[in-house]
Amino acid sequence: MSASPASIVAPRSAAREALVALWGRPHTRACLVVVALYLLVATCGWLHLLPDAEASVGGAQEPPGWHLATLLGTDLLGRSVLWRVLAGAQTAVTIGLATTALAVPFGTALGLAAGYFGGWVDAVVNWVYSVVVSVPDILLITAISYAMGKGLASMCVAIAATSWVGIMRLVRGEVLKHQDSDYVLAARSVGAGAGRVMFSEILPNVVHVTIVTATLVLLAAVKGEVILTYLGLGIQDGASWGLLIAGAAQDMVNDIWGPLVGTVTAMFLLVYSLSAIGDALRDVLDPRVG
Repeated sequence: MSASPASIVAPRSAAREALVALWGRPHTRACLVVVALYLLVATCGWLHLLPDAEASVGGAQEPPGWHLATLLGTDLLGRSVLWRVLAGAQTAVTIGLATTALAVPFGTALGLAAGYFGGWVDAVVNWVYSVVVSVPDILLITAISYAMGKGLASMCVAIAATSWVGIMRLVRGEVLKHQDSDYVLAARSVGAGAGRVMFSEILPNVVHVTIVTATLVLLAAVKGEVILTYLGLGIQDGASWGLLIAGAAQDMVNDIWGPLVGTVTAMFLLVYSLSAIGDALRDVLDPRVG
Protein backbone atom coordinates (compact mmCIF):
# COMPACT_ATOMS: atom_id res chain seq x y z
CA MET A 1 0.00 0.00 0.00
CA SER A 2 1.47 3.33 -1.00
CA ALA A 3 1.69 6.10 1.55
CA SER A 4 -0.82 8.90 1.24
CA PRO A 5 0.52 12.38 0.46
CA ALA A 6 -0.57 13.57 3.89
CA SER A 7 1.57 10.94 5.59
CA ILE A 8 4.74 11.93 3.77
CA VAL A 9 6.92 14.17 5.95
CA ALA A 10 9.42 16.35 4.16
CA PRO A 11 12.95 16.07 5.52
CA ARG A 12 14.07 18.96 7.66
CA SER A 13 17.05 21.04 6.66
CA ALA A 14 20.26 21.04 8.67
CA ALA A 15 19.52 24.57 9.87
CA ARG A 16 16.06 23.56 11.08
CA GLU A 17 17.49 20.49 12.79
CA ALA A 18 20.02 22.69 14.58
CA LEU A 19 17.33 25.13 15.73
CA VAL A 20 15.14 22.28 16.98
CA ALA A 21 18.11 20.81 18.87
CA LEU A 22 18.94 24.18 20.44
CA TRP A 23 15.34 24.87 21.42
CA GLY A 24 15.09 21.42 22.96
CA ARG A 25 17.65 22.35 25.61
CA PRO A 26 15.95 24.30 28.43
CA HIS A 27 19.10 26.21 29.39
CA THR A 28 19.88 27.19 25.80
CA ARG A 29 16.22 28.08 25.21
CA ALA A 30 16.33 30.52 28.13
CA CYS A 31 19.52 32.08 26.73
CA LEU A 32 17.91 32.43 23.28
CA VAL A 33 14.97 34.24 24.88
CA VAL A 34 17.36 36.61 26.68
CA VAL A 35 19.23 37.40 23.45
CA ALA A 36 15.92 37.91 21.66
CA LEU A 37 14.91 40.45 24.31
CA TYR A 38 18.15 42.36 23.78
CA LEU A 39 17.54 42.33 20.03
CA LEU A 40 14.05 43.67 20.69
CA VAL A 41 15.46 46.49 22.83
CA ALA A 42 18.01 47.33 20.12
CA THR A 43 15.32 47.30 17.44
CA CYS A 44 13.16 49.65 19.49
CA GLY A 45 16.18 51.91 19.83
CA TRP A 46 16.83 51.91 16.09
CA LEU A 47 13.18 52.81 15.51
CA HIS A 48 13.40 55.56 18.16
CA LEU A 49 10.83 53.82 20.33
CA LEU A 50 12.92 53.73 23.52
CA PRO A 51 12.48 56.50 26.11
CA ASP A 52 14.91 59.39 25.81
CA ALA A 53 17.97 58.43 27.88
CA GLU A 54 19.12 62.05 28.03
CA ALA A 55 15.88 63.45 29.45
CA SER A 56 15.64 64.32 33.13
CA VAL A 57 13.05 62.28 35.04
CA GLY A 58 13.73 63.51 38.56
CA GLY A 59 16.29 64.97 40.92
CA ALA A 60 19.99 64.20 41.01
CA GLN A 61 20.96 60.75 42.26
CA GLU A 62 17.55 59.77 43.51
CA PRO A 63 17.35 56.27 45.04
CA PRO A 64 15.46 53.50 43.25
CA GLY A 65 11.70 53.97 43.26
CA TRP A 66 8.61 52.12 42.20
CA HIS A 67 8.13 54.01 38.95
CA LEU A 68 9.62 52.30 35.91
CA ALA A 69 11.78 55.29 34.98
CA THR A 70 13.30 55.43 38.47
CA LEU A 71 13.47 51.68 39.04
CA LEU A 72 17.29 51.94 39.22
CA GLY A 73 17.36 55.54 40.42
CA THR A 74 18.72 58.58 38.62
CA ASP A 75 22.20 59.89 37.85
CA LEU A 76 23.82 63.24 38.65
CA LEU A 77 21.76 64.96 35.94
CA GLY A 78 18.49 63.39 37.01
CA ARG A 79 18.40 61.02 34.04
CA SER A 80 16.87 57.56 34.38
CA VAL A 81 19.53 54.93 34.98
CA LEU A 82 17.23 52.26 33.52
CA TRP A 83 16.74 54.19 30.29
CA ARG A 84 20.51 54.65 30.00
CA VAL A 85 21.09 50.93 30.60
CA LEU A 86 18.63 50.13 27.81
CA ALA A 87 20.32 52.65 25.51
CA GLY A 88 23.66 51.04 26.39
CA ALA A 89 22.19 47.68 25.41
CA GLN A 90 21.29 49.14 22.01
CA THR A 91 24.88 50.35 21.59
CA ALA A 92 26.32 46.97 22.61
CA VAL A 93 24.06 45.01 20.24
CA THR A 94 24.72 47.45 17.39
CA ILE A 95 28.49 47.19 17.76
CA GLY A 96 28.33 43.42 18.19
CA LEU A 97 26.24 42.86 15.05
CA ALA A 98 28.15 45.38 12.93
CA THR A 99 31.53 43.99 13.98
CA THR A 100 30.40 40.42 13.27
CA ALA A 101 29.02 41.45 9.87
CA LEU A 102 32.41 42.95 8.97
CA ALA A 103 34.80 40.42 10.49
CA VAL A 104 33.13 37.07 9.77
CA PRO A 105 32.68 37.35 5.97
CA PHE A 106 36.14 38.90 5.60
CA GLY A 107 37.87 36.25 7.68
CA THR A 108 35.90 33.44 6.03
CA ALA A 109 36.75 34.62 2.52
CA LEU A 110 40.45 34.93 3.35
CA GLY A 111 40.47 31.51 5.02
CA LEU A 112 38.80 29.91 1.99
CA ALA A 113 41.26 31.53 -0.43
CA ALA A 114 44.34 30.72 1.63
CA GLY A 115 43.38 27.11 2.21
CA TYR A 116 42.15 26.39 -1.32
CA PHE A 117 44.77 28.12 -3.46
CA GLY A 118 47.79 27.75 -1.19
CA GLY A 119 51.06 28.99 -2.65
CA TRP A 120 51.60 32.72 -2.76
CA VAL A 121 47.97 33.41 -1.81
CA ASP A 122 48.39 31.45 1.41
CA ALA A 123 51.74 33.17 2.04
CA VAL A 124 50.29 36.66 1.62
CA VAL A 125 47.25 35.95 3.82
CA ASN A 126 49.41 34.43 6.54
CA TRP A 127 51.80 37.39 6.35
CA VAL A 128 48.90 39.81 6.89
CA TYR A 129 47.62 37.58 9.69
CA SER A 130 51.05 37.55 11.35
CA VAL A 131 51.34 41.33 11.14
CA VAL A 132 47.93 41.86 12.74
CA VAL A 133 48.45 39.40 15.60
CA SER A 134 51.93 40.79 16.30
CA VAL A 135 50.40 44.14 17.26
CA PRO A 136 48.56 44.18 20.61
CA ASP A 137 44.82 44.52 20.05
CA ILE A 138 44.53 47.56 22.30
CA LEU A 139 47.19 49.45 20.33
CA LEU A 140 45.69 48.61 16.94
CA ILE A 141 42.18 49.52 18.06
CA THR A 142 43.44 52.77 19.61
CA ALA A 143 45.29 53.71 16.40
CA ILE A 144 42.24 53.05 14.21
CA SER A 145 39.95 54.89 16.62
CA TYR A 146 42.15 57.96 16.59
CA ALA A 147 42.55 57.81 12.80
CA MET A 148 38.80 57.55 12.16
CA GLY A 149 37.65 59.60 15.12
CA LYS A 150 36.05 58.27 18.27
CA GLY A 151 32.52 57.03 17.72
CA LEU A 152 30.31 54.07 16.91
CA ALA A 153 31.55 53.50 13.35
CA SER A 154 35.23 53.67 14.25
CA MET A 155 34.69 51.25 17.13
CA CYS A 156 33.07 48.72 14.78
CA VAL A 157 35.89 48.96 12.24
CA ALA A 158 38.59 48.89 14.90
CA ILE A 159 37.26 45.81 16.69
CA ALA A 160 36.55 44.04 13.37
CA ALA A 161 40.15 44.69 12.30
CA THR A 162 41.34 42.48 15.15
CA SER A 163 38.49 39.94 15.10
CA TRP A 164 38.84 38.36 11.64
CA VAL A 165 42.17 36.63 12.31
CA GLY A 166 40.75 33.85 14.45
CA ILE A 167 38.05 32.82 12.02
CA MET A 168 40.47 33.03 9.08
CA ARG A 169 42.84 30.59 10.75
CA LEU A 170 40.05 28.15 11.65
CA VAL A 171 38.44 28.23 8.20
CA ARG A 172 41.82 27.82 6.49
CA GLY A 173 42.53 24.72 8.57
CA GLU A 174 39.13 23.22 7.73
CA VAL A 175 39.58 23.94 4.02
CA LEU A 176 42.94 22.17 4.01
CA LYS A 177 41.17 19.09 5.36
CA HIS A 178 38.42 19.17 2.73
CA GLN A 179 40.15 20.29 -0.46
CA ASP A 180 41.22 16.76 -1.42
CA SER A 181 37.93 15.13 -0.43
CA ASP A 182 36.03 12.98 -2.92
CA TYR A 183 33.22 15.49 -3.40
CA VAL A 184 35.73 18.24 -4.21
CA LEU A 185 37.58 16.04 -6.70
CA ALA A 186 34.25 15.09 -8.28
CA ALA A 187 33.28 18.75 -8.68
CA ARG A 188 36.60 19.53 -10.32
CA SER A 189 36.27 16.55 -12.65
CA VAL A 190 33.03 17.95 -14.12
CA GLY A 191 34.66 21.32 -14.77
CA ALA A 192 33.62 23.31 -11.69
CA GLY A 193 35.64 26.48 -11.24
CA ALA A 194 37.47 27.57 -8.12
CA GLY A 195 34.65 29.87 -7.01
CA ARG A 196 32.01 27.16 -7.30
CA VAL A 197 34.17 24.60 -5.50
CA MET A 198 34.95 26.98 -2.65
CA PHE A 199 31.51 28.46 -2.06
CA SER A 200 29.19 25.68 -3.23
CA GLU A 201 31.12 22.59 -2.17
CA ILE A 202 33.62 23.39 0.59
CA LEU A 203 31.92 26.29 2.41
CA PRO A 204 28.74 24.34 3.33
CA ASN A 205 30.96 21.72 4.99
CA VAL A 206 32.91 24.25 7.07
CA VAL A 207 30.07 26.68 7.76
CA HIS A 208 29.67 25.28 11.28
CA VAL A 209 33.06 26.79 12.13
CA THR A 210 31.90 30.15 10.79
CA ILE A 211 28.65 30.10 12.75
CA VAL A 212 30.23 29.09 16.05
CA THR A 213 33.05 31.62 15.67
CA ALA A 214 30.55 34.35 14.80
CA THR A 215 29.03 34.04 18.29
CA LEU A 216 32.51 34.40 19.79
CA VAL A 217 33.20 37.50 17.66
CA LEU A 218 29.88 38.99 18.76
CA LEU A 219 30.70 38.23 22.38
CA ALA A 220 34.19 39.73 22.11
CA ALA A 221 32.84 42.86 20.41
CA VAL A 222 30.35 43.52 23.21
CA LYS A 223 33.00 43.13 25.89
CA GLY A 224 35.58 45.06 23.87
CA GLU A 225 33.33 48.08 23.45
CA VAL A 226 32.60 48.23 27.18
CA ILE A 227 36.25 47.89 28.17
CA LEU A 228 37.54 50.41 25.64
CA THR A 229 34.85 52.96 26.47
CA TYR A 230 35.57 52.53 30.17
CA LEU A 231 39.24 53.28 29.44
CA GLY A 232 38.29 56.38 27.46
CA LEU A 233 39.17 54.93 24.05
CA GLY A 234 35.68 54.20 22.81
CA ILE A 235 32.40 56.06 22.64
CA GLN A 236 32.55 59.53 24.18
CA ASP A 237 29.02 60.77 23.53
CA GLY A 238 25.80 58.84 23.93
CA ALA A 239 24.93 55.84 26.06
CA SER A 240 27.34 53.00 26.71
CA TRP A 241 27.72 50.46 29.47
CA GLY A 242 31.37 51.47 29.66
CA LEU A 243 30.43 55.08 30.39
CA LEU A 244 27.92 53.96 33.01
CA ILE A 245 30.50 51.78 34.77
CA ALA A 246 33.08 54.58 34.65
CA GLY A 247 30.61 57.02 36.16
CA ALA A 248 29.54 54.59 38.87
CA ALA A 249 32.73 55.18 40.87
CA GLN A 250 31.46 58.50 42.22
CA ASP A 251 28.03 56.98 42.77
CA MET A 252 29.47 54.26 45.02
CA VAL A 253 31.25 56.92 47.09
CA ASN A 254 27.80 58.36 47.75
CA ASP A 255 26.43 54.88 48.52
CA ILE A 256 24.43 54.74 45.27
CA TRP A 257 24.59 51.28 43.71
CA GLY A 258 21.78 51.38 41.15
CA PRO A 259 23.86 52.37 38.09
CA LEU A 260 26.59 49.80 38.73
CA VAL A 261 24.25 46.94 39.63
CA GLY A 262 21.93 47.62 36.68
CA THR A 263 24.76 47.92 34.15
CA VAL A 264 26.74 44.90 35.35
CA THR A 265 23.59 42.77 35.47
CA ALA A 266 22.58 43.75 31.94
CA MET A 267 26.08 43.06 30.62
CA PHE A 268 26.34 39.74 32.46
CA LEU A 269 23.03 38.46 31.08
CA LEU A 270 23.99 39.24 27.48
CA VAL A 271 27.56 37.94 27.71
CA TYR A 272 26.56 34.77 29.53
CA SER A 273 23.71 34.04 27.11
CA LEU A 274 25.93 34.52 24.06
CA SER A 275 28.60 32.29 25.57
CA ALA A 276 26.10 29.53 26.35
CA ILE A 277 24.59 29.72 22.87
CA GLY A 278 28.05 29.51 21.32
CA ASP A 279 28.83 26.36 23.31
CA ALA A 280 25.48 24.83 22.34
CA LEU A 281 26.02 25.67 18.67
CA ARG A 282 29.38 23.94 18.77
CA ASP A 283 27.81 20.81 20.26
CA VAL A 284 25.00 20.79 17.66
CA LEU A 285 26.86 21.80 14.51
CA ASP A 286 30.35 20.34 14.94
CA PRO A 287 30.25 16.73 13.71
CA ARG A 288 33.30 15.89 15.80
CA VAL A 289 31.38 16.62 19.00
CA GLY A 290 29.10 13.79 19.83
